[in-house]
Amino acid sequence: MSETQDARLKRMSMRSWRRGMKEMDLILGPFADVHLAAMSEDRLIAFDKLLEENDQDLLPWVLGQLPAPTYLTDLIVEIGGFARRRLTAR
Repeated sequence: MSETQDARLKRMSMRSWRRGMKEMDLILGPFADVHLAAMSEDRLIAFDKLLEENDQDLLPWVLGQLPAPTYLTDLIVEIGGFARRRLTAR
């Protein structure tokens, strides 16, 4: 039995907020809250793959300290921009 769309979005939201590294919780959780429901199928697939990555790899990609894998570059740039805008809006 395949996962319903609602269950999929809930799973991805939960995985965005409960990473294991608080910094990534605070980056991916709010991003998922704002963007997840409106993502295209291709973007959801990419975001799901991103959620499989280790936080120790994700954080330097999002911070621009290391290049992200090509298949995640656009999404990482979008997430990093979202996180920076949130920080500067405070």
